[in-house]
Amino acid sequence: MAKALISLVILSSLLCKFTVGTGRTTDLSAAINATAPAAAPFALSLGDDEDGGICDLLVTNQGYICEEHTVTTSDGYILSLQRIPVGISGGITPGKRTPVLLQHGVLMDGMTWLLLPPSQALAFVLADNGYDVWIANSRGTKYSRGHVSLTTDDKDYWNWSWDELVNYDLPATVDYVHNQTGEKLHYIGHSQGTLIALASLSKGLLMDKLRSATLLCPIAYLGQMNSFLARVGVDLFIAKVNFFSSSAIFNGNRIDVANLLHNICNVPGVDCGDLMTAITGQNCCLQSSTVDLFLKYEPQPTSTKNMIHFAQMARRGTLAMYDYDDEYENMNHYGQPSPPEYSMTTIPDDFPLFFSYGGTDTLSDKSDVRILLDVLKGRDDSNGKFMTQYVNNYAHADYVMADAAKEEVYDLVLTFLKLH
Repeated sequence: MAKALISLVILSSLLCKFTVGTGRTTDLSAAINATAPAAAPFALSLGDDEDGGICDLLVTNQGYICEEHTVTTSDGYILSLQRIPVGISGGITPGKRTPVLLQHGVLMDGMTWLLLPPSQALAFVLADNGYDVWIANSRGTKYSRGHVSLTTDDKDYWNWSWDELVNYDLPATVDYVHNQTGEKLHYIGHSQGTLIALASLSKGLLMDKLRSATLLCPIAYLGQMNSFLARVGVDLFIAKVNFFSSSAIFNGNRIDVANLLHNICNVPGVDCGDLMTAITGQNCCLQSSTVDLFLKYEPQPTSTKNMIHFAQMARRGTLAMYDYDDEYENMNHYGQPSPPEYSMTTIPDDFPLFFSYGGTDTLSDKSDVRILLDVLKGRDDSNGKFMTQYVNNYAHADYVMADAAKEEVYDLVLTFLKLH
């Protein structure tokens, strides 16, 4: 049970300020600096001891064909990709199936899309509906830890934020799938996967290789984020960043993370008994078997720098590149004293976009999503080029783990894809 609780609370460390049940803001300084018991009961082993890749673990055992691929980014990271070329009823010849690329969120990996049974999991649903499915895994996750010259023990390996996912991981992955298939792609992202797509599109990247973008729990602005525990991020990754200065990796297996979480859960007024709700909002439709599978393989590590970047977004309410909090460093990286912002208004008006967001999601809060949609208003919505869906009772995890996600969300996604 301790492993499950801490796996979930690690996900809360995405972003900003921390409040307790009384509604009062709590100073976490004491919790962060306190000395936890030497034998903290919160040790967490990352992932699973099995050596098989994602194909072996979650795809071929369901009767689907699955291929393991790798792609090397221009800055040297070696990423894994899984391909499901056909569905169960699709025979063994892929033919000219349209490719779809699935991109997971932060602290997750490609298993995001495979947690539900085949009749409900988006990767399988797409394959069974005639699509050539490709599953991405961002740098630093269990199956994307390679590098041409660095190891994960090197601090430089972890010197990146989601800016690098925009500039390197996503272009390399899209280029690879495009070259392998000879076809333009549909893109589907969840959480951080939506953020890197929006940032890429705002820079005019990948436009010649993408057919559309489907954005589930879209993240661009985070100033209104209302997650009960995720608000700890500002204190943790901004005010108390020195707490993690000894490591460039944010990994739940670290004892200092475990000790910190132990102290947080002992702050008066904090109830860590229902962490999924405290982190994501009230999810409506999670089955215990799906949550158990999630906890078997997740969460995944990311860089501390990436977490700081999210915290900057949440504190400032802006969508900008990583701020080095030093004018000289910003000048060195950007040629200006403050980091450039990503402008959503530069996304071409006729590029097909589909947004789905939930009424109880406190990470991708509906207020922030509506700010984004307001920025994008006036786009060409003819022929389904700009579609939005609001699911009143869905929270962040429902979009990839709810037992009726196919009927509630994925069927409409399929309708959108068929239009483009």
